[in-house]
Amino acid sequence: MRLRVVLAVFASLVLLAAVGVYAVVRGLSSGLPLRIPVQECVVNVNGTATFDPEQLANAATIAAVGIRRGLPAPAIVVALATAQQESKLENLSGGDRDSIGLFQQRPSQGWGTPDQLGNPRYAAGKFYDALLKVRGWQQMGVAQAAQAVQKSADGSAYARWEDRARMLATAFSGDAPRAVGCTIVDQPAQRGTAAATALAAGMAADWGQVHTVAEAGVVGLAVKVDAPRTGWRYAHWLVAHADDQNIRQVRYGDQVWTATASTWRRSAMSSLDQVVAEVWS
Repeated sequence: MRLRVVLAVFASLVLLAAVGVYAVVRGLSSGLPLRIPVQECVVNVNGTATFDPEQLANAATIAAVGIRRGLPAPAIVVALATAQQESKLENLSGGDRDSIGLFQQRPSQGWGTPDQLGNPRYAAGKFYDALLKVRGWQQMGVAQAAQAVQKSADGSAYARWEDRARMLATAFSGDAPRAVGCTIVDQPAQRGTAAATALAAGMAADWGQVHTVAEAGVVGLAVKVDAPRTGWRYAHWLVAHADDQNIRQVRYGDQVWTATASTWRRSAMSSLDQVVAEVWS
């Protein structure tokens, strides 16, 4: 008798489970979303490459440091290829022996203190300093120039990242409009005035003192620009830093990017003389 009861209960549970699965399948086939939005960034320049927001933010900073110093595009390509090989564009707290950061630079080799090398801007600057000391680096291939700085065990490994490095350098130099997009699903760490203040500080750290202007009704940052190329440099940097800088929208020209969509779309507002970034309120 007890066995019959157990079997009856088990059969009922199986039936309920089957009904539940059927209901879920029917619900999905009726138009409900089939997948949860993924937090990721896409760079589209003669092809497409995908990054997570941290990786793209670090790439944007590496490029900005080089551009701010007036370095030629090949230097930025070498730096980006190197960081992709050394850290996958992640700001690592450790590595081989005492290696630290985006470029896995070693305090014991005179690159700087651990705290300094953990700062992406400092680390990028030190890499560029070393690259510029390499005689004839401009005539070298990307992998050869990277190896001349890094002196790694396998210098050929940098070559695999050359195409992606060129895509990133082109996008962050402002030479390919609407080339950077991110889908941000995480909740912002800061909002309102605090987020706007932090954004201004973050942009100044990478770009120096940019010319900001007041924009009515905007909680965030409006930056004056003198040319479309400069505008797209800033716009792409802002999108790449949307996650860590709590940005929900970026507008430039007649285009707008929002945190819920990875692509740019047309905006009713149009201005080529300023880039506007709004933080979460």
